[in-house]
Amino acid sequence: MKILIAEEEFALYADLLRAEPGLQLHGGSEVGRLLDAARECPVWFGEPHLLAQLLRKGCKPEWMQSTWAGITPLLASDLPHDYQLTRAVGIFGQVMAEYVLTYLLAHQRQLLSRVAAQAERRWDNRLPRSLEGKRVLIVGSGDIGQSVAGFLEPFGVELHGIAREPRPLEPFERVFGMDALAEQAAWADCVVNLLPDTPATRDLYDAAFFARMRSTALFINAGRGVAVVDHDLVAALEAGQLAGAVIDVCREEPLPAWHPFWSAPNLQITGHSSAPTLPSAMAALFVDNLNRHRSGEPLRGWVDFQRGY
Repeated sequence: MKILIAEEEFALYADLLRAEPGLQLHGGSEVGRLLDAARECPVWFGEPHLLAQLLRKGCKPEWMQSTWAGITPLLASDLPHDYQLTRAVGIFGQVMAEYVLTYLLAHQRQLLSRVAAQAERRWDNRLPRSLEGKRVLIVGSGDIGQSVAGFLEPFGVELHGIAREPRPLEPFERVFGMDALAEQAAWADCVVNLLPDTPATRDLYDAAFFARMRSTALFINAGRGVAVVDHDLVAALEAGQLAGAVIDVCREEPLPAWHPFWSAPNLQITGHSSAPTLPSAMAALFVDNLNRHRSGEPLRGWVDFQRGY
């Protein structure tokens, strides 16, 4: 079977997939050089922004596997949607959990202010706060959200989730529908956004939302930048409506030098680094889905274009 790999890491993925029998691998990261192979390959694998460019050139696969969890470039209205698309699932849970745990602990242990105190040669003997009993709201309780919750559970936190609809879901104590988001903002000591980019998830975190948060609470956005109204978050931090924010994803990336996030009080920017794709895990997912594709079984991470994920 002919496979197109549209990836900056083409050589690495080719090495990882070369042991699979019967595969003819074609690829690279320059769209112009991929067109001929794209017309011949029924299966595409790679980065959504590169694959979207190939679709715009009039090529189309039977099935496409994204190496990202987010597939926003492929949802554009001017692109075809009559093929099978799968996104990366089941491979980001631990790295995202490590990210959330890092900054949640840093917040509770007042890590940044202690670093500043050391730089000023100032003794800082404030007692830290434990995670035990803290209330964590994970907005987006799917595959990644469940993994994050599973890593946090042993620390004794109270876990609530937000999903499209309320339902029992381990290890959350309760999972609410999206209509409960504002109410849960007032409950939480930490709000973690993991939602994908869909029309229904844009501008969710606005002035009204931040006004409901506890003044001691932390906001972490590792989902999509368009979920946050940037100026409302900056204003809320300046007014002390919440204690801090960790922003991994932004509306415009790289973040422009003029953007108010750079100088907002108690805001940390982490440059879209929260959950990198691990090539070995991604290759294993692709091989599993390839075998499913060949045998006609349901694919992992299948995307409903109408829903947007």
